Amino acid sequence: MFTGLIQEVGMVQKAEKQGQDLRLTLQAPLLSPKVKLGDSVAVNGCCLTVVEIKTPLLAFQAVPETLNRTALGTIKEGARVNLELPLTLSDPLGGHFVQGHVDGVAEITAINPEGQGIRMAVKVPKDLSRYVVEKGSIALNGISLTVAALKGDQLEVALIPHTLQNTDLGSKKVGDPLHVEVDLLAKYVEKLSADYRGGQS
Repeated sequence: MFTGLIQEVGMVQKAEKQGQDLRLTLQAPLLSPKVKLGDSVAVNGCCLTVVEIKTPLLAFQAVPETLNRTALGTIKEGARVNLELPLTLSDPLGGHFVQGHVDGVAEITAINPEGQGIRMAVKVPKDLSRYVVEKGSIALNGISLTVAALKGDQLEVALIPHTLQNTDLGSKKVGDPLHVEVDLLAKYVEKLSADYRGGQS
């Protein structure tokens, strides 16, 4: 379980295809001394297992299931990635409940200056839009954000300078993909409501 508060922006040193799998080696000087083999780390919001540590490097292996549900297969060497360690019982819940289970891949459709920050428009997969509400929470590339506006499958988020400087969103362009994880609570509400109605939509 994560909170969507990014602890380090790492850099992809290698992205190597190994048969159907992908091995990612990341530079993570801040977090690499804090993890051990087998630990989980959210990489752009995707929960991955550490398979090798050579500080400041961390290596992960993404299997076909992960590659089919995320944009990790398109990642390039030199790319910036958002990193977060799992929540512990002593940590404050500063963002929202983020599992690190990517629900789909969205696309940035507009980036416009707004005050000292920017307003970013994002198109989410249609089957996920029902879980999104204005002023609700959403995780984009692992970042806990508030939905500022919503119309159909298009949502907008308002990004402050701190977020732009301390995540990978500051370097994103129109057309770039983003991992989406919708609010976990919304999915449970839908499931429980459907069970209560006897499975009717």
